[in-house]
Amino acid sequence: MAAMVGDRLRLVVKVLGGLAADEVGRAARDRRRPVNRTPYPEEELSSGHEQRRARALRRALESLGPFYVKLGQILSTRPDMVSPTVIAELQNLHDQVDVQPFTVFEPVLARDLGPDWKYRFDDVETTEPLGAASLAQVYRVTLSDGRPAVVKIQRPGIRETVLADMALMRKAARLLARTAPRFNEVIDGEAMLGSIFDAMEPELDFTGEARNMEEAAENIRPYSTLAVPDVLLATPRVLVQSLAPGTSVRHVDRGRFSDRERDAIGKDLLRFMYRGYFVDRMFHADPHAGNVFAQPGGPATLIDWGMVGRLDRRTSLHLLPLLMAVAQNDGHGLARAWAEMGRLTPWSNLPAFATDMAALVPKISGASLDELDFGVSLTKVLERASKRGIGSAPSISLLGKSFANLEGSVRCLAPEIALAPVFKKEVRSILTSLAGEFFAPEQLARAAMDFMVTASTGPEQLRGLLNDAASRQLGLQVHQPRTPAALGGRHPAQPSWPLLALGAAAVFLDHRRRSR
Repeated sequence: MAAMVGDRLRLVVKVLGGLAADEVGRAARDRRRPVNRTPYPEEELSSGHEQRRARALRRALESLGPFYVKLGQILSTRPDMVSPTVIAELQNLHDQVDVQPFTVFEPVLARDLGPDWKYRFDDVETTEPLGAASLAQVYRVTLSDGRPAVVKIQRPGIRETVLADMALMRKAARLLARTAPRFNEVIDGEAMLGSIFDAMEPELDFTGEARNMEEAAENIRPYSTLAVPDVLLATPRVLVQSLAPGTSVRHVDRGRFSDRERDAIGKDLLRFMYRGYFVDRMFHADPHAGNVFAQPGGPATLIDWGMVGRLDRRTSLHLLPLLMAVAQNDGHGLARAWAEMGRLTPWSNLPAFATDMAALVPKISGASLDELDFGVSLTKVLERASKRGIGSAPSISLLGKSFANLEGSVRCLAPEIALAPVFKKEVRSILTSLAGEFFAPEQLARAAMDFMVTASTGPEQLRGLLNDAASRQLGLQVHQPRTPAALGGRHPAQPSWPLLALGAAAVFLDHRRRSR
């Protein structure tokens, strides 16, 4: 692994060094250029340079492979880290690579499926793959019982390459934390990379992707217009799954679908993802239009479950009031929820951030996808938070990518859908599920244990307090991070009692409705 890391480091230095050399050379040529020969205004010339730099960066990331492509896609949702020109270019970033002949992948099939792997299929269409990405190629096959399916084969040696890139980036993140501590307080690079690494892990071992698909298939059952491919066979480097019918919504002909069908699929996509964020706490991290297949009269199929995000309970519970604030046109509530989900730095300016959100939220609350790019609006929240000294949760990059891709997929099929009204209707079901979780026996047992621990340590704390008071050295030491008290905030670790009350009310109303 050390040798591989060294090789990757040399390649990265070579590629990025080439970018730097091109930039230095271009700057030198511009200095030598006579002013009277410049045919464009200075601002247009500057804009052209910025676009060339962004294009060169995108091509460099594509040349470095899958990990850097994923990192670039994440950066395209982080306006607090890169310029708008770079964001626009990185949104065109694809992990498409040159197609390799099928013979390159035959040893992988033989190693994972055995030397008789050909007998598992009636036919394999080896002439042209259905898809070619930097991690794998996908081929259409026919099973022995005549069913159409696909086989996804990992590129030889790609796992070792990606792991070396991850080790290299961890070192770079630690170096950045030491050299730029102020930047790292707002954007924890190592923690952000950790969330990306965790999400990418199943892409390096297809048995993990298969487990994701089986879990997602269970979660998607309540949504009649959606489906997940069936897992037929999974090894670390080979995945056989049922064929997703139809075509990707990026190329779909909306005229072939009825308005009711388009609306139902689009809203179910949103509901399913909302429930993944808040209840299941497992969500598709890359639901772009190329990963959603649809056909008239049939369910839409979500494919490529290699990159999946998972949220801890605390982050999920703080994310819910954030989206509720957007749906209710509450800018100050959004500012408070964002601050509670993240962390505050010594230079945080919460009142200014609340003012920013009060100006932004009315523009996005209730707007349809055809009227406003909701994903871009959420990245504006991230940008303003960073500028106001409010650190965001490490998982926010993956959440932003997931939400922006989801929005793009829904826009391809049903651009007239407004996100906030769909969320408002779904929130009752979400709160009911959360309330049921809160009152579950294991959760009540945990609360009882916390109470007993507090009760057992209370007398000791009281004696210490009395001793301090008696010696006139009252030094009550309570560790409590700064919280947005000026905005009516709470300590982040405390339960959200209004949310729980709403959940309990939802459970009561649902029970009453069912009894009637």
